[in-house]
Amino acid sequence: MSLELKIKGNWNELKGKLKEKYADLTDDDLMYAEGQEDQLLGKLQQKTGAAKEELSKFLFGKEEE
Repeated sequence: MSLELKIKGNWNELKGKLKEKYADLTDDDLMYAEGQEDQLLGKLQQKTGAAKEELSKFLFGKEEE
């Protein structure tokens, strides 16, 4: 399953998890536009200081394929 489908299908749940773990994230940080998954992960990396692999594992239970 692609990253786009994973995000699109579970976005509200994923936003809640991110806000819980990274309290300094704002709604603007978590704006998701279809087809913009890499930009979203980049923004999350900048804001949290977490690696892309760490974020993927946190969100999806495994590293991005």
